[in-house]
Amino acid sequence: MMNDWAGLPENYSDVLRRAMESLFRTFENFSEGTFIVDADARVVWINKRYAARFGFSDPQQAIGRDCEAVIPNSLMRDVVATGKPILLDILETDREPLVVTRLPLKDDAGVTVGAVGFALFDELKALTPLFSHYSRVQQELIATRQSLAQARRAKYTFASFVGTNAVSLEVKRQARRAAQVESPVLLLGETGTGKELLAHAIHGASARANKPLVTVNVAAIPDTLLEVEFFGAAAGAYTGADRKGRVGKFELADGGTLFLDEIGDMPLPLQGKLLRVLQDKEFEPLGSNRIVRADVRIIAATSADLPALVLAGRFRADLFYRLNVLTIHAPPLRERASDIEALAYAILEDLSLNVPGAHFELQDDALRLLCAYAWPGNVRELRNTLERAVMMSDSERIDARVLAPFLGPTRVPVAAREAVIDVAGSTGSASTIVADAGHETWTDAMAAFERRFLSDALRASGGRVTETATRIGMGRATLYKKIAAYGIEA
Repeated sequence: MMNDWAGLPENYSDVLRRAMESLFRTFENFSEGTFIVDADARVVWINKRYAARFGFSDPQQAIGRDCEAVIPNSLMRDVVATGKPILLDILETDREPLVVTRLPLKDDAGVTVGAVGFALFDELKALTPLFSHYSRVQQELIATRQSLAQARRAKYTFASFVGTNAVSLEVKRQARRAAQVESPVLLLGETGTGKELLAHAIHGASARANKPLVTVNVAAIPDTLLEVEFFGAAAGAYTGADRKGRVGKFELADGGTLFLDEIGDMPLPLQGKLLRVLQDKEFEPLGSNRIVRADVRIIAATSADLPALVLAGRFRADLFYRLNVLTIHAPPLRERASDIEALAYAILEDLSLNVPGAHFELQDDALRLLCAYAWPGNVRELRNTLERAVMMSDSERIDARVLAPFLGPTRVPVAAREAVIDVAGSTGSASTIVADAGHETWTDAMAAFERRFLSDALRASGGRVTETATRIGMGRATLYKKIAAYGIEA
């Protein structure tokens, strides 16, 4: 029955041979180049067009050379080594990129004896959508990588921690010391005191600065998701899990720094797992048997009283001791009142960037008001107050009248009274000031308070300006200016 087919060759291998020859001729005719190498990836044949494209006027000049010496970036050696084809690929050249196909050549025993490649160029019009998509994806990938790298780098330096108060300088000294070592760092302090800023500065000055800085705000993530956030999860590890799985923050931070903000809010079960990772430097993603190594430096921060949480059984003592190697206390703003003026102007300069051509200044009564306030929200509250004042002020010169509504009418006199009691050692002057304030304007009352405050402070220090400036947390030069402005006899 099969012999009824006219012209059927008796040798089926002849059909295969003819088919291969025909296929080769078709590719050779319609492609920009054809390229054959032997088992050592040396050129045994190249067509004239392809040879000319890579600088060989005579194809024979390319014969016997390594494939990479003829075609830079060639992957023919990989095809020969693996015996696997690369059916569709982009070959970057000094001109247009080429779409190439690479196929292994095997003998009857299945041993790879060479490879053949076809460069498709003449018919690129049909491939324009592919190239457009390729170029767009490449650009998006580059942009995404740059954006991600930028997001995971330190945004602040030690210069961002504004202040020359003795307390501020000591904090920066300790932080710079912490940047030189690999031990865990524990940042303690009230909310708004700049703990995150210090974490960024420490990472940016450390040997890990070129690696990721990854932040996890423990208080902002539900307890049920924290483990996945830290360690990641395999595909399908839990209901609603990503089909591709999820990479955890420890893995993302490999080689860099992991900043754990508000660590005092971490649930106890996760504290044990965190301790194990810190000790072993490895973990398993949720639902996976894969062991992941993690070279991560930990910086933790909290506004909570960790020793009290340990005593209450809400924070593991062993984890506390593991983290409490280098401890830095970020001081509240009320303990570095002499930094308020510099901080205020640094913040105003930053806010001015959003208002082209603007240059905001604080009048003396505004500065006195800021320095007298207790700032329970610390630097964060100072920024919020100044931002609101900038939005509400009709002038670039901000006075106490603009600031007062944002500070509250009753808090400043209390702070003033406490300050006078502390420096002068008596309550009489404070009572007089508070009483007098009811019969004067706000500006006059604050000016009167500052004059009396400085007079009492100088008297308590025996008239020694340098000692007075140190005791009240004010710069010596600033104190001299105020003495002259108020006519105080030092």
